[in-house]
Amino acid sequence: MKLNEISPAAGAVKKRKRIGCGPGSGHGKTSCKGHKGQNCRSGGGVPPWFEGGQMPLQRRLPKRGFHNIFKVASQVVNVGSLSAFEKGTKINRGVLVEAGLVRKASLPVKILGQGELKVALDVEVDSVSSSAAKAIIDAGGSISLVSGKKVPELDKEEQK
Repeated sequence: MKLNEISPAAGAVKKRKRIGCGPGSGHGKTSCKGHKGQNCRSGGGVPPWFEGGQMPLQRRLPKRGFHNIFKVASQVVNVGSLSAFEKGTKINRGVLVEAGLVRKASLPVKILGQGELKVALDVEVDSVSSSAAKAIIDAGGSISLVSGKKVPELDKEEQK
């Protein structure tokens, strides 16, 4: 086998439609575009959503809802699921991804307070609810937020 002998499988390649090559070709005269009208003209034709001048569907339907462009979608982990880790473990996004508690290391992680925590852990995440912060601190652990903000539970204690 040589490079010049290679060819595609039979039926895999169609012949090009040669339009405007006389009446004998079957594609002559109007070049497969029919007689007159918008579609035979240069640059003619209508977009796929055009409905013949009828009021288009996207204009007939009312606008609904609101999409907040500033919303940051956080991955949620409950305090109860952190009990699986050993005492003194440093918990961050990477550790949570390896444990299968969150899917992406690129998205922020928020710890919520559902469940019970009996193990002291060092937690470093993007945000923590006040109930989760209380549970972690009561278990003897510590919390640090990646963003540098104050932890909600610690903030309340400072006010007292």
